[in-house]
Amino acid sequence: MARPVALRPPLLLHPFFISLGGTLLMAALFTDYMYYSNSLIQWSNFSAWLIAGGLVLALLSVIFLIIDIALARAGPISWLDFLLVGAAAILSLVNVFVHTRDAWTSVVPTGITLSTIVTILLLIAGLRGWRVTGNRIVEQPGDGE
Repeated sequence: MARPVALRPPLLLHPFFISLGGTLLMAALFTDYMYYSNSLIQWSNFSAWLIAGGLVLALLSVIFLIIDIALARAGPISWLDFLLVGAAAILSLVNVFVHTRDAWTSVVPTGITLSTIVTILLLIAGLRGWRVTGNRIVEQPGDGE
């Protein structure tokens, strides 16, 4: 008697990059808070760099999401997760422009508020699995019999 073959669902590429970008965007809240608490301008610079890096990784995650869909690795899009991550990316784009302002107004109050909202959205997305699609269902041999 032959043993059943256990097939794993295909590995999705985009969740890894969403989680990396999300981590950088959430770290910007910490550096915004540090700037708020001690007014050292370098903390504001760190925030701008973290947000810019998070947005680059967000762009990479979109590219890998398209690859996942094109290679039929991804299942249907989870619209709630897609909206959470998309809203966080759009707010982060606004936030990086806010952080280009001069000195105190680059962080307080708009920058730190946007970073807080982005962090909340990304924490929810992270608890839901850092993915915007489900896995494609893999049929095992003999399922049609």
